[in-house]
Amino acid sequence: MAGPVIQVAKRLLIANLVLFTAWLIVYLDRSGYDDSVDGEVNALDALYYVTVSLSTTGYGDIAPVTDTARLITTFIITPLRIMFLIVLVGTTLEVLTERTREQWRLSHWRSRVRDHTVIVGFGTKGRSAAETLLSTGLAKEQIVVVDPSAKVIDAANADGFAGVVGDATRSSVLERARADIASQIIIATQRDDTAVLVTLTARQMNKAVNIVAAVREEENAPLLKQSGADAVITSSAAAGRMLGLSLVSPSAGEVMEDLISYGEGLSLGERPVSKNEVGRTPKECDDLVVAVLRGHRLMNFDEPEASPLQAQDRVVIIRRSVERTPTKLRKGDEEDTGRFRTPPKMRPAKPGWQNPRDELGH
Repeated sequence: MAGPVIQVAKRLLIANLVLFTAWLIVYLDRSGYDDSVDGEVNALDALYYVTVSLSTTGYGDIAPVTDTARLITTFIITPLRIMFLIVLVGTTLEVLTERTREQWRLSHWRSRVRDHTVIVGFGTKGRSAAETLLSTGLAKEQIVVVDPSAKVIDAANADGFAGVVGDATRSSVLERARADIASQIIIATQRDDTAVLVTLTARQMNKAVNIVAAVREEENAPLLKQSGADAVITSSAAAGRMLGLSLVSPSAGEVMEDLISYGEGLSLGERPVSKNEVGRTPKECDDLVVAVLRGHRLMNFDEPEASPLQAQDRVVIIRRSVERTPTKLRKGDEEDTGRFRTPPKMRPAKPGWQNPRDELGH
């Protein structure tokens, strides 16, 4: 929001400087002007004269009568009047042009986006989720960030993501992120109650979308499930388990950290069962299988029901990651929070188009 405010302030400053300059010139030569009321021009009369002159109103009650005053009006006041009008008209044209450009960009983006990923909250958790998705090969154009902080969205824009500034608990904000046609939504807000409300809103908009949410307290995980989340990650409990594991076995802690860091060393992955693996046991697969997904049931690799593998099964495996250049995103804010902008920035016109605090940009 600082950019437009600064631009308007600069234009107002220029307009006032022009007005003050014209007033000073007229006041110093006030003897060359005639006031039809009392015949004299004082400071207030000079201010009134330059105001109506620069705005091209010109009532004619105060007029230059000497040659000097007329020359000043012709060669100084008139150029100042033109400059004053350029400042005012230029501001109006810029707003109208920007509004048209933003509406076109928004319409163009909406016509192209399909099956994208919406990340609600772009703090530490949200950025890490985005980095992992990028490491899997997902394009930045397929990720839309939603966050109430304009600073966070600015950082997301700088990284090439589309972004929506606003409260994701409001359906209007998620609509601008096109959550209704998204394939997956990641909810990484700072507060658990916010995560619940966002999940409810998102599930109401899109019954088929895959929703993964993070909560701080484990006791809130069932509530997220009931609200419509397909998977819930308890950040505080997960961090605590990693701390305990690293204390008991530092090497095991390093391995676990390696597994959850996609794109480096070993990585967890999921894939369908290949044709030559159908009928085999999980241990006979080429990759190291740790779990089997059959329908909606997840089984450990050593459970009797997991063997033999079926054609519709999916397996969770551990494999060596394909070497990729790590993607590091900018930090717009240190907190997890949770406009539509797409890079370069799109700032909607006021008052209504900017979705009361939902700025759009590219």
